[in-house]
Amino acid sequence: MRATEVPTIAGAYLFEPTPYADERGFFCRTFDADVVRSVGLDPDAFIQDSVSRSVRGVLRGLHLRSGAGEAKLVRCSYGKIFDVVVDLRADSPTYRNVASFELSGDTQVTLYIPAGCAHGFQALTETADTSYRIDRPHDPAEDVTIAFDDPELAVPWPLPVTSMSPRDREAPSLAEVLKHRES
Repeated sequence: MRATEVPTIAGAYLFEPTPYADERGFFCRTFDADVVRSVGLDPDAFIQDSVSRSVRGVLRGLHLRSGAGEAKLVRCSYGKIFDVVVDLRADSPTYRNVASFELSGDTQVTLYIPAGCAHGFQALTETADTSYRIDRPHDPAEDVTIAFDDPELAVPWPLPVTSMSPRDREAPSLAEVLKHRES
């Protein structure tokens, strides 16, 4: 497994495993504490694992945590997703940058998203399972959602949206979220 820095989002990394494939399928390590530690992250900081299953066209996000934020490792364990990160750390050299990635069960690449960044994804396959490893317990009072179609962000979602939660559909613009955070 190797770690590659994401140049457009300061502190973000892609962790690329080395799958071993044969006629049975494949095997690969999806988390390696030593590799995580090699880029200055604490592998013991991750305390919660979650998984979501989405069907083609489902959009989840853009989500953010208020307060101390939330760092996470995200991997598409089955299927394929279009994954998006928005840097909302005011002191970051990549503040307001948007980066997108295609994550898939074929590659098992994991994306590290630093605390203070918004995250969302869209399922590109009939079934897409997305795994999350999170560094804080979930507190619904800290949930922040930003409009997926905010023109300021101009995220190029690849498919028409087939479904999303009411919270995501009714989310405020980035400008509204930032104004609320500053007050």
